[in-house]
Amino acid sequence: MSRIIHRSLRSVPAVATRAHGAYIFDAQGKQYLDACGGAAVSCLGHAHPDVLAAMHRQIDQLAYAHTSFFTSDTVEQLAEQLTRTAPGDLNYAYFVSGGSEAVETALKLARQYFVEIGQPARTRFIARKQSYHGNTLGALAVGGNEWRRRQFAPLLIDVIRVSACNEYRDRRADETQQQYTQRLLSELEQAIIDAGPETIIGFCAETVVGATSGATPPTPGYLLGVRRLCDKYGILFIADEVMCGMGRTGTLHAFEQDGVVPDLVTIAKGLGGGYQPIGAVLASEKIVSALQAGSGLFQHGHTYICHATAAAAALAVQQVIERDHLLEAVQQQGAYLHKALRDVLGELPHVGDTRGRGLFAGVELVRDKATKTPFDPALKLHAAIKANCMARGLLVYPMGGTLDGHYGDHILIAPPFIVTPQQLDFVVDTLNTVIREETGKL
Repeated sequence: MSRIIHRSLRSVPAVATRAHGAYIFDAQGKQYLDACGGAAVSCLGHAHPDVLAAMHRQIDQLAYAHTSFFTSDTVEQLAEQLTRTAPGDLNYAYFVSGGSEAVETALKLARQYFVEIGQPARTRFIARKQSYHGNTLGALAVGGNEWRRRQFAPLLIDVIRVSACNEYRDRRADETQQQYTQRLLSELEQAIIDAGPETIIGFCAETVVGATSGATPPTPGYLLGVRRLCDKYGILFIADEVMCGMGRTGTLHAFEQDGVVPDLVTIAKGLGGGYQPIGAVLASEKIVSALQAGSGLFQHGHTYICHATAAAAALAVQQVIERDHLLEAVQQQGAYLHKALRDVLGELPHVGDTRGRGLFAGVELVRDKATKTPFDPALKLHAAIKANCMARGLLVYPMGGTLDGHYGDHILIAPPFIVTPQQLDFVVDTLNTVIREETGKL
């Protein structure tokens, strides 16, 4: 009998007892290939000796000091590392305990920026349908997944909602890719105009949408168009890279592949690789300069911000990624993975789409490939696939509600950056077997 409030209150998960490299082991000694990093977290795999050593050194010296009294060398070094490797003028970092906290921080920092520069009438955010930005109230409000929002909706701030950038689902047959992209940008601009540009704080979006739609990248030119609109109307561009950032897509920041630099960036999962809870906001020079010239403080904080031990783990993770050229590995193994998904799973009658960037891949399942009709949600296909894969020693991240929070099933794949081609073959071959089995029952 567990006293933990688990995700399901009707069952207790398997007990994990140890982990090493790309594998996790349960209490019975069974081995699982961690091909999703939990939730795209474990970018270096498990028990990396350099990260463990850095954490031990830090704990011996200083585990924690409250930021109202002290900073620490390790936290300062992590900020230097992140701002040195970030493009543009993302020259400042604010450290928190995870992704939802990072999004909350970005929203409050964006609001305070406009208060500081004398534009307090800016009170609203624009975000997209079927997005996910975290589970705290502010993050849940900007998120567009209706299933996650529904029971908490009365508690959430009002957010202007525009269409997701999902070419597989939403591009019309009579549209070119460029026309589809322009339609989305026109919709965004009209939403800005209708709301009144002077009332809008920022546009918040995942660069590559993760959990709610399965590694869905933007179309070419979409984020460039977003950046231009934000500049045109004086709106901040907030890129949520909690799941897709920190090397997951083959560049340190996913937005680098789109030729843009946001004003604020949220990062978390791959920042610390799961070795300690940590997230961060990277902020542009203009935002922090405005606060420095105004009130001289950021009116926000948590007990565990800038945690020294968490920073030591994250710094070690980022140093290993840089030292061992793991971004190149992500590009190489990502290309291998996407080709295998196209060649093997793409031929299955119930695989509608395979997509993603780098070692961040999604597989969307459909009842009818020609019409893209989803399976009945009552069948819980994604849950059956997860259980079947786990029984075979494979951890992937299937989810339901791909289309609208209710209909649709997809599988998210996010293996560690150290994954081998042989391990990726196991991922694809197992999914091939499991998808055939589970869809064959329906």
